[in-house]
Amino acid sequence: MFKTVLFPIDQSRESREAADTVANLVKTYGSRLIVLSVVEPPEPGRDADMTSPEAIAKLLETATVLFADLGITAEAIERQGKPAFTICDVADEVEADLIIMGCRGLGLTEEGVAESVTNRVINLSPCPVLIVP
Repeated sequence: MFKTVLFPIDQSRESREAADTVANLVKTYGSRLIVLSVVEPPEPGRDADMTSPEAIAKLLETATVLFADLGITAEAIERQGKPAFTICDVADEVEADLIIMGCRGLGLTEEGVAESVTNRVINLSPCPVLIVP
């Protein structure tokens, strides 16, 4: 049913908590798992250390090791751009059958929840989106 699952991650608690749901679903369906981190250009007032190449590499490595410990092989992809658009583009590229993401990550815009990355992905996604509260 879900041959390919895309799991966009950031350093948020919600992203970490969604990992359990991802692992359960991927194991249940024998899905291919792709872990994605999207790097935005640094903005004034935003912590640039969280988007450094080293921080992103460590985040992706931690995620792939976490899934490997559960017997799941995860492919890691890093991309640059606006998170919602990039997540949807990658979902289309890898022919994802499902995107799983936490309900709120670190990419909230100034406009608030109505314009959150999660909300935009729901509206733009080429496949179903599962939001983990």
